[in-house]
Amino acid sequence: MARRRNMAASIGGWSARHRWAALLIWVGFVVTATLVGNAVGTQKMEPWEGDSGDSRKAATVLAAAGFPDAAGESVLIQARGSAVPADFRQAAGDVREAVLATGRVENVRTPYDPEAPAPVSADGRSALVTFDMKGERATAKDRVKPVIDAVAQVQKAHPDLRIDQAGDASSGLMIGDALAGDMVRAELLSIPLTFGILLAAFGALLAAVVPLVVAFTAYLGSVGLLALTSQFLHVDSATTNLMLLIGLAVGVDYSLFYIRREREERAKGRGRERALEIAAATSGRAVLISGVTVIVAMAGMFLTGNGVFMGFAQGTILVVLTAMIGSVTVLPAILSLIGDKIEARVVHGAVRKVTGRTWRRRLGGREGGGRVWNAILTGVLRRPVVSVLLAGAVLVGLSVPAFDLRTGEAGLADLQGDYPVVDTLRRIGTAFPGGQAPAVVVLKARDVTAPEVQREIQRFKERAFATGEAVEPFGVNVNPDRTVAAVSVGLVGSGASDEVSEHAVRTLRERVVPETVGRVAEAYVHGGVASVMDFNAQLGRTVPLVFTFVLLLAFLLLLASFRSLVAAVTAIVLNLLSVAAAYGVLVVVFQYGWGEDLLNFESTGSIVSWLPLFLFVILFGLSMDYHVFILSRIREAFDRGMPTEQAVTHGIRTTAGVVSSAAFIMVGVFAIFGTMSMLSFKEMGIGLAAAILIDATIVRAVLLPATMKLLGDANWYLPRWLNWLPVLEHEPEDGDTDGTGGTGGPGRPGQGGGSDGDRDGGPDGGPDEPDPRPGRHLPVTVG
Repeated sequence: MARRRNMAASIGGWSARHRWAALLIWVGFVVTATLVGNAVGTQKMEPWEGDSGDSRKAATVLAAAGFPDAAGESVLIQARGSAVPADFRQAAGDVREAVLATGRVENVRTPYDPEAPAPVSADGRSALVTFDMKGERATAKDRVKPVIDAVAQVQKAHPDLRIDQAGDASSGLMIGDALAGDMVRAELLSIPLTFGILLAAFGALLAAVVPLVVAFTAYLGSVGLLALTSQFLHVDSATTNLMLLIGLAVGVDYSLFYIRREREERAKGRGRERALEIAAATSGRAVLISGVTVIVAMAGMFLTGNGVFMGFAQGTILVVLTAMIGSVTVLPAILSLIGDKIEARVVHGAVRKVTGRTWRRRLGGREGGGRVWNAILTGVLRRPVVSVLLAGAVLVGLSVPAFDLRTGEAGLADLQGDYPVVDTLRRIGTAFPGGQAPAVVVLKARDVTAPEVQREIQRFKERAFATGEAVEPFGVNVNPDRTVAAVSVGLVGSGASDEVSEHAVRTLRERVVPETVGRVAEAYVHGGVASVMDFNAQLGRTVPLVFTFVLLLAFLLLLASFRSLVAAVTAIVLNLLSVAAAYGVLVVVFQYGWGEDLLNFESTGSIVSWLPLFLFVILFGLSMDYHVFILSRIREAFDRGMPTEQAVTHGIRTTAGVVSSAAFIMVGVFAIFGTMSMLSFKEMGIGLAAAILIDATIVRAVLLPATMKLLGDANWYLPRWLNWLPVLEHEPEDGDTDGTGGTGGPGRPGQGGGSDGDRDGGPDGGPDEPDPRPGRHLPVTVG
């Protein structure tokens, strides 16, 4: 009978035998994808593609209307004391002359213009000088620096006043540069940090370099692919940053799983080709299962219908898919090429003094858990009930604050740190409430300048102000062909999507617009507050669908992969506990503000609205990495004859080292984002880091083994009516691969001897006997 091989074993075997071909194919793919991607260019989202509901419809109309795409700027002139200085009016004129002298602005308005004057605050202490930057909005930040310098010179001439500039271009310059610097710093730190952890974990240069090379080349190739796919589904500018974050995490993880297993088999005395064969059939298979599960989780973001989430889904799926393919194709080729040189030691002496072990033992030992892991696991399996209760109590305790999770928009508070332009925007918002985040009613008609439309616009103004929920400024802009009008009106409230501002938007949408302009034109209410409301409403409708999709497909994948109803349910429950605990940490740190001083931020009392769903999808997918890898080793040992408890002990111990290293890398990379200026990125980084840390310690080291010990053979329960599920076998082997038998001596209790620990005790190469116990699915091999 021919030996059956799983797909990962077939791919890995071919790559190992044709290593140069596999390497050339991979390099060719990465180079081609990068060159083509650079030539095509990644298609960024249009602003309207990130909107939802009526806001998206309004933004679509505005985008097609042909309005001048100018960047608006404001200069705030404000008295420092309660009295208004005598040079107040002179300062406004000086600002006008200074910005016009740069030759880079147009449409300058001051409070003292006879027609369409710029606003003055109710107390007379604050005034604005407004203008537009010449040229396109997208590039205005590159031209605004001379204007900022000119305003600064006016400030020096009027020391009794505060004269500061803020707007689209100046914010883009100052804030954009700060955020770009944060992203560059995160990218520059993440790669050396990953390399440092790998080097510390393995003490071997090649063992540290190879996972990083596979992960980074997978990232480069996937970015090239993104440029192609983004022509059909545009992406947010942050997508490639997220891809690096996820690509490093999963790419390094998959490589570690593979290398660890190959070195373990070599340490048992396997030949190079046989060790790679076994690694491909076992860890390679686990990589495929894990990768597909992560992809399924990421795909859940498509169901939101939101352009930003859909772009994130596209990018993360591409990088995970590429990393998964690279791990089962080019990695076996690299390992076949460099062989045992991967363990060339660079810090051997120092580590040997500390641990008393050689690096070969560390990389390839059978029970590589280390003293700490072994001590924890021994205690957990000795008292599984106590362990489940204690670990469960910790996780539930961490999860309790999640029930108080409140979402909101950080607004200006999203940018943490000392940024003058943010302070200026806050002071403008205080002096001119409603002016910074007005509602924009978009009207579309055959002719918006027609008398009947103009009458309804005037009625809209009167009715809106009569409600007490709309305030000055009020303005109307008409596009060149007079088919679209943008009617802007200030709103009461903070303008940061608080209850007062949201009620004002609902009043306009439900009462004022239908009774006025809605009678003569197609009308939509847009604006900052309206956009947030529409986004949250769509998210509320789609979140149950996303959760159901991710959980159901993940369950079905695990059920088919491990042919166990209990194992699939356990995996789902444990991952949900990890996510819930991460939510609780987010609430305690960022909503209650317990980590303000340590993380250098100021709490807004809420979590940014897009983060909970995003974290669920990302965390659920990444948590499956560890679970699938550990469970694969446990199931493999069980299928080859170990009792469940012994299989659990073996599976945890043989994966402990690589799980620890992978977790440290993920936590370190994610924690870098906790140092960024944007509060939303801080929340994302700390949430991801906390979840991975919780998952790799409390869940995988305590709750998983204790639960499996209590369930015993019930872990592998599969109802008879599900026996039609495909049997996804581990690679059949001529001998022991998991430590259940020796490599030349007698096997472990319950097993015969034999040169490779065959279960039946027969000569090497003889067929394994079927196991009469239910739930076993043993491979059949013929030498």
